[in-house]
Amino acid sequence: MAINFSQFNNVVDYILDIGKPVMIRGRHGIGKSEVVYQTANRRNRKVIERRLSQMTEGDLIGLPVVNGDSTSWNPPDWFKQAQSEPVVLFFDEVDRATLEVRQGVFQLTDSHAMNGHKLHPDTVIMAACNGGTHGAQYQVSSLDPAELDRWTVYDIEPTVEDWINYANGKVHPITLEFINGNRGHLEFIGEFEPNKKYPSRRSWFRFDSALKKGNLLENRKANLSTIYHLADGFLGFEAAVAFRDFCDKYEDQVSVEDILDKGLHTRTKKFNLAAHSEMVDKILISGRCDKKLNKTEMQNLVDYFIDLPSEVALKLFDGLSKRLSSPAPYNTLAFHKAFASDGRSCNEKIAAFWTGERKQ
Repeated sequence: MAINFSQFNNVVDYILDIGKPVMIRGRHGIGKSEVVYQTANRRNRKVIERRLSQMTEGDLIGLPVVNGDSTSWNPPDWFKQAQSEPVVLFFDEVDRATLEVRQGVFQLTDSHAMNGHKLHPDTVIMAACNGGTHGAQYQVSSLDPAELDRWTVYDIEPTVEDWINYANGKVHPITLEFINGNRGHLEFIGEFEPNKKYPSRRSWFRFDSALKKGNLLENRKANLSTIYHLADGFLGFEAAVAFRDFCDKYEDQVSVEDILDKGLHTRTKKFNLAAHSEMVDKILISGRCDKKLNKTEMQNLVDYFIDLPSEVALKLFDGLSKRLSSPAPYNTLAFHKAFASDGRSCNEKIAAFWTGERKQ
């Protein structure tokens, strides 16, 4: 059964703490390598990365050296480093490697040693590959049961929220808003047509980098053609068309500033449940609620909150309560005490969540 990155992060350290190797399997571009580096950073370890698909036996085991009338193996530089200090030894593209290279790794995963040379006792091994659930879509080899038995294996199916949480603050807010409201364009899930370009989580980061480098989203109307052609190359036709149209009509949408700064919550009167949910996501991922709201911002947010459908109102309140954990959650406390401009109490609406009432 596949798990998401949050679930993986909850278990991986328990495995590495007992010195056992971990393999991550999943589709291309989902962030497998990134989570390895995040794990290493959390453990305060350097990463030594080697792509097994580019290695030969000599790259793995080193070169022979003559000592008198006998020969020994002089390990390569990366192995020497993994011997002398604790690191995360990261083998990428395991299932694209030759059988001989994989057999060499077999010994490393089994005994943390190769040709008589042992790794540092605190060095840990992680790997990534495209096999597993989606392996049939890639030109990869199958790992036999004995190989897999040496690894603790996880098939990864990340959620859209995994990407949004990671991308928040790293990509342009417009890119983030588009993905949040058009989640099917984040990546393609299905059978790939030969030679057709599809979006991936990785390609969205690359596309966004090009947009930011050229400041293209700051003057969207004038740059629609350039934005489209960039998107077509990075993401494929369908996502490119959708993103161009999103940029073209961006000013017609209700923005976070419309709600918090201008108090234009009446513009959402015709919103359905999904549109309100998307609006709440935009408010929460904007970062505005990560700091103390001023009096005007708080009043405008309360006026929007008070008329929200209960399901979305709870989502907004829950998201608000998870921010400003230190110091005291000022916005959450202020929300409890607040009244809408028409005199309705926020506290009564919040209390209704827990009593099961559905009054607005």
